[in-house]
Amino acid sequence: MSQNVLIRRALATDAEAIGRLALHFAEYLRDLGETTEFNLTEETFLRDGFGDEPAFEGLVAEDAGRVIGYLHYHMGYDSDRAQRTLHVADLYVDGASRRQGVGKALMAEAARIARERGAGEMIWAVFKGNSMAESFYEQLGGERITDVYFMKLKVS
Repeated sequence: MSQNVLIRRALATDAEAIGRLALHFAEYLRDLGETTEFNLTEETFLRDGFGDEPAFEGLVAEDAGRVIGYLHYHMGYDSDRAQRTLHVADLYVDGASRRQGVGKALMAEAARIARERGAGEMIWAVFKGNSMAESFYEQLGGERITDVYFMKLKVS
């Protein structure tokens, strides 16, 4: 990773850059066959990431003043294990900056935050068609959870 890359907490002033990167992330996943409606924009980042009760927190990777990647997370709890968890909601690094250690540095900072807050694990989801992400996470030591699956129920 370039010595110029800085990993720091995401700020409201990063909204435009994160909105732009989120658009690239959505295009990347659509190209892999993901059909989710992607709604993370500059506006939704500001609405949901800040204020009295933020839904998530974030990190950015910045190279020479330009945001080149981001990681969003929120804290959770695993009642079976009776421990806190850090849930990585999103991790994306600009295509031109991949394979340079940026994603690894973002995950390392998230792990540091998890430890600092008393979490025993970090968890995240990977789109089944995203073999590049699967390989990346496995190289970090990530393990597949195969005995449970996500379910959802729309409430609005």
